[in-house]
Amino acid sequence: MRATTSTFADEMRAPILNLLLITGLAGTSLAHAQTATPPQTAAVSPDVIKQREQELEAARARQKSAEEAQAKLKAEITALGQDRTQLNQQLIDTAANVRTVETKIDEAEARLRTLNGREQQMRASLDSRRADIVEVLAALQRAGRRTPPALLVRPEDALQSLRTAMLLGAVVPELRGRAEKIAGDLGELVALRKNIATERDQLALDRDRVRNDQSRLTALVDERQRQQAAREKDLDAENSRAIMLSKQVGDLQGLITKMEQDLQSAAKAAEKAAEAAKQAEAKAAASAKSGPGAFKDRSRTTPAIAFASAKGLLPLPVNGNKIRDFGGSDGIGGVQKGISLATKPGSQVTTPCDGWVVYAGPFRSYGQLLILNAGGGYHVLIAGMERISVNIGQFVLTGEPVATMGSTSQVASILATNASQPVLYVEFRKDGTPIDPGPWWAANEGEKVRG
Repeated sequence: MRATTSTFADEMRAPILNLLLITGLAGTSLAHAQTATPPQTAAVSPDVIKQREQELEAARARQKSAEEAQAKLKAEITALGQDRTQLNQQLIDTAANVRTVETKIDEAEARLRTLNGREQQMRASLDSRRADIVEVLAALQRAGRRTPPALLVRPEDALQSLRTAMLLGAVVPELRGRAEKIAGDLGELVALRKNIATERDQLALDRDRVRNDQSRLTALVDERQRQQAAREKDLDAENSRAIMLSKQVGDLQGLITKMEQDLQSAAKAAEKAAEAAKQAEAKAAASAKSGPGAFKDRSRTTPAIAFASAKGLLPLPVNGNKIRDFGGSDGIGGVQKGISLATKPGSQVTTPCDGWVVYAGPFRSYGQLLILNAGGGYHVLIAGMERISVNIGQFVLTGEPVATMGSTSQVASILATNASQPVLYVEFRKDGTPIDPGPWWAANEGEKVRG
């Protein structure tokens, strides 16, 4: 009996102590179960100094690597020259990479929240059973350390030891069950902590990656706009005139009409859109099918297909959660004429369709507003961004980066309920009337087009 009890105690005590030490729960438990060793003051060792020097050297190496990456990117962009096709390709692919990594980060953060919540539950459960853990540890220690009765000098001691062993033998099954339950819970906690560490490491890598891609995207956008400015000498004057005209109208349809009638670049874009729509409709009539493959030509300067034929193909312009749908309440007593997407601060906004920019700038309660003429009487309005990176008259491809979200809501109608979170508002119009954009969105990732 004694040998069995001692063996069990030794088997169970070691893993429980190890798990307690790993999870950081051992401090109080071991203090009650055994005499604590007096703490000693640790001096700063040469190894610590060496480690800090290595960390400083690693930081310098990272800085140097970042500078080299910037120089390489600058050389790549210079090599693109005036090749708009290649620039478009780089813009769309990089923007898609950014949004893919943004999605991965969101998913990883959701998993981490779940894991952290479970870890807190496990810790709370173990903390609530701290007395039980101490009792089990103490019993295991007594069982493991007691000298066998045959080796004791006094008969009284031998008798007492025998009685103790017999009593312990009677409670061993119950002790085993408690010890195994504690060990199982502690093992789950250790596994959770390992999973959390893995998720955090991957999250850090993804955040580094998205920062690098965002830096690349910023450089590409700047080059695109530089080339656009070189072609359009009067861009600044046109933009200033657009802002002035926008103050003379009170609603979105009035703004669209004013831009396309009174602003040279917007009027020219509207003419191109009308002409392109006729060509696209004729092309669609001649071809029985039009799908994602139609968007592969990155050198195009007109929409790949008629907007009406793009149903089920278009990607949402930003990663986010839909908080308001077409036809629902707009939060201020009216009806929602588009959709609202809650996003993360700094999220990249891309165009959901091909089209010409007829307005890009602030407008009343919408914050920064972007209006695209998609041809065939269709307009796409996107509002709530902090910064727009395209100009009036510019033709943009599906999936091309056009704006960046800020850190708070910019749309007045959403401020009341979502003031602390950026929200993107998207509205489709046909011949001036808001329409449900639902049929145009791609049902899944595989059906979305990327320019």
